[in-house]
Amino acid sequence: MRRTLSGEVSPRFRCDSFAHIHKQDTMKINKNEKLIKRNAKIGQYTNIAGLLLVVGTIFLLMQLVNNPESATQNNTFLIWGILFLGIALSQISMYFGSRFGRRPDEALDKALKGLPGEHAIYHYASPVPHLLVGASGIWLLLPYFIRGKITYKKNRWRVAGGGFAQSYLRLFGQETIGRPDLETEGQTATLEKFLKKKLEEGEEIPPISAILVFLDEKVEIDAEGSPLPAVQAKKLKEFLRKISKEQQLPSDDVERVKAALADGKK
Repeated sequence: MRRTLSGEVSPRFRCDSFAHIHKQDTMKINKNEKLIKRNAKIGQYTNIAGLLLVVGTIFLLMQLVNNPESATQNNTFLIWGILFLGIALSQISMYFGSRFGRRPDEALDKALKGLPGEHAIYHYASPVPHLLVGASGIWLLLPYFIRGKITYKKNRWRVAGGGFAQSYLRLFGQETIGRPDLETEGQTATLEKFLKKKLEEGEEIPPISAILVFLDEKVEIDAEGSPLPAVQAKKLKEFLRKISKEQQLPSDDVERVKAALADGKK
């Protein structure tokens, strides 16, 4: 059953990016470790640069307050320019930090530890950021580091509570749910296009589903009526096992998709 619904599309993947593959009897883990570490560093560097620029702006403003005669139109524009650049870099830092620095891939791996060996998970190692393939189906995983109360009402996702830090991040457009429906539509189209190229002509693409996964333990979810399932990370494995019992994806389909993804690395 297809569940369509945050649009982030993973970078193009190549063979040399797939060195980090865990061989084990349970779920196989494939991740583009090189990309994840690189983008995590981008988040760190832009965070430092943004903070320095904001602090520098405050220092310059204090100088102007203490010496108003030194204020000119040019240096006023310069100060505002430095401030806006610092804020922009902080936004970039939060974007990369939440997606790579906080390692949602590791949180998902931990939550799914123990799934049967026919399952395979892909982190930035497929056309979409986080993908699970196995008897439970083909799943787009949308992870969120959000705490507080999550509700779905009147076709909108809302977040309440979570403390000052969470409110600050939401104020600047970070750590919000946004429009997972649009994100999922984009990711689904990207994956379907890829599979259509890789599978044999005439082979049907198995249904692609999506699920919102909240990684913070201090989150409450009320998603009744949502077009997408939403669960805490600790309940994700139980959810997928239940799906497997109700309607398993045929093993032939599982292997076809995994073979197509493996071929995409070449």
